[in-house]
Amino acid sequence: MGSDLSIVNSARISYNRDSKELDYKDERLIKYLLKNKHTSPFEHVLFTFNIKTPLFIARQWMRHRTWSFNEISRRYTDENIEFYIPKEFRLQKDDNKQMSSEEVLSETESFLYHSEIRNQCLISLQIYSEMVSKGVAREIARGILPQFMYTNFFGTVDLHNLLHFLELRTHIHSQHEMRLYAIAIENIVKEVVPITYKYWKELKEE
Repeated sequence: MGSDLSIVNSARISYNRDSKELDYKDERLIKYLLKNKHTSPFEHVLFTFNIKTPLFIARQWMRHRTWSFNEISRRYTDENIEFYIPKEFRLQKDDNKQMSSEEVLSETESFLYHSEIRNQCLISLQIYSEMVSKGVAREIARGILPQFMYTNFFGTVDLHNLLHFLELRTHIHSQHEMRLYAIAIENIVKEVVPITYKYWKELKEE
């Protein structure tokens, strides 16, 4: 909801003015607002995303408490359970406890773990399904399902907080899988608010 024009008009409401179309002065105003951290006009542009991601990425995402979330609950449904199976396995970075490195396991080892993880996920799903079929409550049975299970949620955030999210999650120190989602979102932002995006990128690179 909203556009570059929404940002301009929410800033100009102070003077009881608005614009019908963006012009050069409006563009300069957006740059001024970004540069001087006048953040509230950017809060009037809202994004809602429907996100399918593994649980371990969703939990990182939901640490961003400026977002509003509504997520699928395995207390209510036992349908359409899917798993993310990595194709390659990055090694731990020697000088950073939280990051992976560019190095990966050999193809042979990766194939082995890929197969083992797939089997483990299928076994967990089988046990889960058996428990549910015997009447075990879904809220208990779900505990057997692994972190590789996909979840699905709606996330809503204003542009100001979304830009902060992108600064953090497109950074090289962010987890690779998380960074891929952030890059995809950045491409959407670029289309919706191209003027804001242009100046945000310029200011980031200064």
